[in-house]
Amino acid sequence: MKNIMIAGAGVLGSQIAYQTALSGFNVSVYNHHIDTAERRIKALKSDYERDLHLTDKEFQQGLDNIKVITDDIATAVKDADLMIEALPESLELKEQFYEEVSGLAPEKTIFASNSSTFIPSQLAPYTDRPEKFLNMHFANQIWKFNVVEIMGTSQTSPEVIEEATKFAREIKMVPVILNKEQHGYILNSLLIPLLASGLSLWAKGVADPAMIDKDWMISTGAPMGPFGILDMVGLRTAAQIERNAYAQTKDESHKEIADKMEQMIQEGHEGKESGQGFYNYPNPAFMDPDFLKH
Repeated sequence: MKNIMIAGAGVLGSQIAYQTALSGFNVSVYNHHIDTAERRIKALKSDYERDLHLTDKEFQQGLDNIKVITDDIATAVKDADLMIEALPESLELKEQFYEEVSGLAPEKTIFASNSSTFIPSQLAPYTDRPEKFLNMHFANQIWKFNVVEIMGTSQTSPEVIEEATKFAREIKMVPVILNKEQHGYILNSLLIPLLASGLSLWAKGVADPAMIDKDWMISTGAPMGPFGILDMVGLRTAAQIERNAYAQTKDESHKEIADKMEQMIQEGHEGKESGQGFYNYPNPAFMDPDFLKH
């Protein structure tokens, strides 16, 4: 593989694009808003400087491998060996995208979805290449939490799984291969119940986010609690997941939680990326050495 297309430059899409470029691949990025994609990718500089000690020159070398950022799917996918889709968690949006990109991508292109919500067999039917379709699910802050969960369908070619695994290692990820489809993969099957319980406690007024996080962090030794994690994920993504859960279950508690997060989003509290979420950034309270002492 040499040429990689990333579709969607949100929180994870921008990270996947830059990490791939930094690893020496030619990267093309498709995003509806070009300026937003450019801003998000360049904003990763401080993270890579802090955590990986990249110099200005080294960070720029990564940027130089991002050959094009475009709002035109055909331009982005024309030479792609692998296309990684990281669009918002809307099945309708993803269906529309896959139907369009299938008619534009070269025959060689492997399709991968980073979806945290939809398993590959839900998306593959909207492509023209189910044997070349799989999910590659990255954890947030991929330069630091460098795991990618690889999940195929019964139709996915073993060679495609092998190619995806090789690519994951080449961009310095640790591949975790699932033997069968599982909603939530491994990570989210463990993580989502924690986040859901935290949100439920907050929505019911049992405790505020800082108290919930403090209890979890002291009790388990974890570096952050559910609300610190939610800020990293982004409230828009979290709210969409709650709305998807409501659509599937009609459980009013999911709608109530989504509505509370939507109110925060309208007030500009979108999570770490916007500078405000459940905490204020770049110095959230849970990172203060005194947070766990009182």
